[in-house]
Amino acid sequence: MNAANSTFLVLSSILVLFMTPGLAFFYGGLVSKRNVVNTMLSVFMICGLAILLWLLLGYSLSFSGDFGGVVGNLKAVWLHGVNLQALTPTKIPNGLYLIFQMMFAIITPALFVGAVVGRIRFKFLLAFIACWSILIYYPMVHMVWDNGLFAKLGVIDFAGGTVVHINAGITALILSAFLGPRYNYGKGETQHYNILWVLLGTSILWIGWYGFNAGSALAINGIAIQAFLTTTVATATSMMTWMVIEMTTKGKPTLVGVCTGTLCGLVGITPACGYVTVSGAFWIGLIATLTSYTFITLVKPHLGIDDALDAFGCHGVSGIVGSILTGLFATKQVNASIALNGLFYGGGWQLFGLQVLATVATIGFTTVMCVVIIVILKRLIKMRVDVAEEKLGLDQGEHGEVADYTVPISSELTDIQKHQGEFQGQLARLLDRHQRFR
Repeated sequence: MNAANSTFLVLSSILVLFMTPGLAFFYGGLVSKRNVVNTMLSVFMICGLAILLWLLLGYSLSFSGDFGGVVGNLKAVWLHGVNLQALTPTKIPNGLYLIFQMMFAIITPALFVGAVVGRIRFKFLLAFIACWSILIYYPMVHMVWDNGLFAKLGVIDFAGGTVVHINAGITALILSAFLGPRYNYGKGETQHYNILWVLLGTSILWIGWYGFNAGSALAINGIAIQAFLTTTVATATSMMTWMVIEMTTKGKPTLVGVCTGTLCGLVGITPACGYVTVSGAFWIGLIATLTSYTFITLVKPHLGIDDALDAFGCHGVSGIVGSILTGLFATKQVNASIALNGLFYGGGWQLFGLQVLATVATIGFTTVMCVVIIVILKRLIKMRVDVAEEKLGLDQGEHGEVADYTVPISSELTDIQKHQGEFQGQLARLLDRHQRFR
C-alpha cells in the first residue's frame, strides 16, 4: 500500500462527503423560508440512503463483472466476496476506492433536488432517488469508469461530466417538466431565505470540489496537481465572467449571481480537469458560464419548465459544455494515459466526436430511464403535494417543522399590540376609581 496515495484518497473522500451538506446550505439559502427544512433535509438524507444503496447494490452494479457493457452484475451484493485489501494500480486499498466512489454516489442525486423544491412529495423523492441510483447512476459509472461501453469506445471523463453533472442535470429538467410549475411561478421572484448561506454553501462546494477533481487522479501525483490547478483557473474565470455580465447588463453584481457563476466553472471543468492545460481550463470556464447564463436568462423563460434553482441550467448545461470541450482541449502533454489528443492539439475530430456521442447518449439514456421511473412511480406514490400544502410550505406540510420562528413571535407581538389599548383603558379606569375612593 502506498501511504501517501492512501492518505490523499482519505482526505479527498472526506472533502467529497463535505460537499453534500455544503449543497444543502446552498439550496437552503436560495429557497423561500417556507421550504428551508424540506430542501435541506431532502439533500442531507441522501447521505444515509446512498451509502446503504451503494453497499447493497451500487458497488456490485458499477464495478463487478459486465453485462452488455452497460452495467455490472450482482455477485458483489453487500460487498460479498469483495477483497477490500487488494491494491489498485495506484497502490491504494480497494476498500478505499470503494469509499471514494461511494461519496460520488451521495452528491450526484442531491444535485437535482434543487429543481423540484417546494412542490414534490418527500416520499416520492425518496423512492425516485433509490430507483434513479440503481437504474441510471450505477450503469453510468460502469459505462464510463469501469470496463463499460463508453470506456471501450475511448470516451474520457476525468471526474464526472457524463456520470455526475449531465445525468443529474437532465434528471432535473425531466422531473421539473412532470411536476409542473409552482403555483406562483412567474408572479415575482422568490425571496431567498438567507443569501449568506448561499455563499457558505458555495465556499464549501468549492473546497470539496478539490477532493472531487484532484482526488480522481487516485494518487498524489502530477495529474492531481494539474486537476487542482485547472479547477481553480476555470472556477475563477467563471466567477468573474458572470460578475462582468451582470455589471454590464444589470449595472450591478449580485452575490447569488457570483456564486452561480462559480458553480458553473466547477461543473464545466470536472470532466476535463485532469486532461487540459491552464489555457484550456480558462476557455472551458468562460464558455461554460456564457452558455449557462444564456440558457438561464434567455432560453429557460420560454420553455415553461420550472427548474426552481436552475439545476439543469448550471449542472446540465455546463456539464454538457465541459464534456464536449474536453474533446477540443485534452492533450497528452498533460495526461499521457489518454489515447487521443483533442482537436486543438492535433488529434483530429475523433476524440471530439466521441465526446459528443457520449454526451448525446447520456442525455438520451437518462431521459428515457427517468420517464420510465416517473411514470411507474406515479402509479404507486403521489408525486406532488396539494396546492394548500404548497402554499403553507413543505416545512410544515411534510415535516411539521419550521426554520424561522420569527413569524410566530411576530404574531404574538401583534396580538399584544392589538389588546394594548384595551389594557391601557382598563388601567385608566382603575386609577380613576382609586382617585375617587381617596
